[in-house]
Amino acid sequence: MKIVAVIPAHMASVRFPGKILFPFYGLPMIEHVRRRALMSNAIADVIVATCDEEIAKTMRGFGGKVIMTSKNHKNGTTRVAEAVTNIDCSHVMLLQGDEPLILPRHLEAFIKEIKLDPKNTAWNATGPIEFYDELDRNSFVKCAIGKDNRILFCFRRSPFYSDIHIQKNFLRKILGIIAYRKDFLLELNELPPSSIEQCEFIEQMRIIEYGHIIKSISVEPSLPSVNEPHEAQLVKSYVESSIEQQNLLKKYL
Repeated sequence: MKIVAVIPAHMASVRFPGKILFPFYGLPMIEHVRRRALMSNAIADVIVATCDEEIAKTMRGFGGKVIMTSKNHKNGTTRVAEAVTNIDCSHVMLLQGDEPLILPRHLEAFIKEIKLDPKNTAWNATGPIEFYDELDRNSFVKCAIGKDNRILFCFRRSPFYSDIHIQKNFLRKILGIIAYRKDFLLELNELPPSSIEQCEFIEQMRIIEYGHIIKSISVEPSLPSVNEPHEAQLVKSYVESSIEQQNLLKKYL
C-alpha cells in the first residue's frame, strides 16, 4: 500500500480570496499543512495541486512538490484526481489547505484505519460537535454517522431538531482529511456531479449519492479551519490555548 497526500489549492476562494497563502506565524497557511503532513512516515509523498502560479512559486520556494492543474475545477476532489492520474500509488489522501492546525497524530490514526480495510472506497476524518449553534453554521460541513461508521448524509445546516446531547451520538463535523483508493477516485471523477453535491457544495455527497461507501474516522479535537476571514483569528486563538499546537509549531518553524 502506497499513500500519497495531495493538497488542492487555488487563489479564488469564494468566502476568502487568497486565503491559502494567508500568513500564520511566518508561513502561509498551506505550508503548515504540508509540513505537518511530512511528519507522517506512512505518507510516501506530499504534493500541492494548483492552477495558480503564485501558489506554485510560493510552495516551490519552500522546497515543496507542485503539480499544475486545470483552472476549470469546481472542487478539490476533481483537482486532486487530475494531479494523481500518473502518480504511482494505491491510495490518495486529500488534505485541505485551509486547516493549518492539522495534527500528525490524526494522520497516523487515519492511515491505521485505511490499513485495516484497504479495499474500502473512501474515508473522511470527523470530529465532535460541541455547541448547538454549530449545527446551523453554513461555513463547515457536518454529517450523520450510521452503522459501521458509515457516513450516511452530509449537510451544512442541520435537518435534525432533537436534543443535541442525543445528536452528538450520530452527528459529527467533517474535517479536512479525506482518502480514496486511487482507482475509485479516478472512477468518481468521471461521474457527473450529483444533485445534492451541486446544491450544497459538498463533494462527499457524490460518493454517497452514487451508492458508494465513505467511512468516518473519528478524531479529537475538532480543530478550527479558515473558511471566512474572521476565522483566521479563531485559529490563532486556538494555538494560544493549546500546548500541543505550540509544541508542534516549535518542531518545524
